[in-house]
Amino acid sequence: YGFSIREKRKVSTYQLYQEASESVKAKKVLNKKSTRYALIKTLVKTLEAKDFKTKEHASRMIELSTALAKEIGLPEHRINGLVLFTQFHDIGKIGIPDSILLKPGPLNEEERLIMQKHSILGYEIAISSSELAHISDFILKHHERWDGKGYPLGISGENIPIECRILSIVDTYDAIISDRPYRKGVSSEEAIEEIKRCAGTQFDPELVEKFLSVLSSSL
Repeated sequence: YGFSIREKRKVSTYQLYQEASESVKAKKVLNKKSTRYALIKTLVKTLEAKDFKTKEHASRMIELSTALAKEIGLPEHRINGLVLFTQFHDIGKIGIPDSILLKPGPLNEEERLIMQKHSILGYEIAISSSELAHISDFILKHHERWDGKGYPLGISGENIPIECRILSIVDTYDAIISDRPYRKGVSSEEAIEEIKRCAGTQFDPELVEKFLSVLSSSL
């Protein structure tokens, strides 16, 4: 089941129906007993086989992104979609060569451009699936930046879906504190300083403040 509540929002009955419908879709995909879950699990396993960090990375990100979404009062149906999006934001990496995806060092310009295509590849995978189509736009835009210097569209500010702005902060934080083949992770304190430094350029500054509040209550 799924639901959406109008409360004091000026939204149409049709929009309420769409929100409830999206909530149902997300819950069906995340339900381990559903046939849809088997499909999703196959995609996850395929990505895990290509990218060693995906499983642990995704589970930590789900916890943090959900906490941040609740902190800002995101409705339940959107939190369900956010959880699904967090799991599949990097699904396009399935189409990136291992020589680039697992390279133990910085990418050159040509490799960087190939890697950036994973947002579009992920969008194409998601839009072709009825189970993931409702998060396809988030997958496309999850590397956009607050200052408009991201990719692939170069959009900025609140033109970027809030789900993408949440993920951007959480993903960066977790990447900084995690070990990689070519470097060791740093402390949470150092990661927080980097997040603060990029508030207003890479990240939504208001969301950064909320994220720091979430971290302070969990650390």
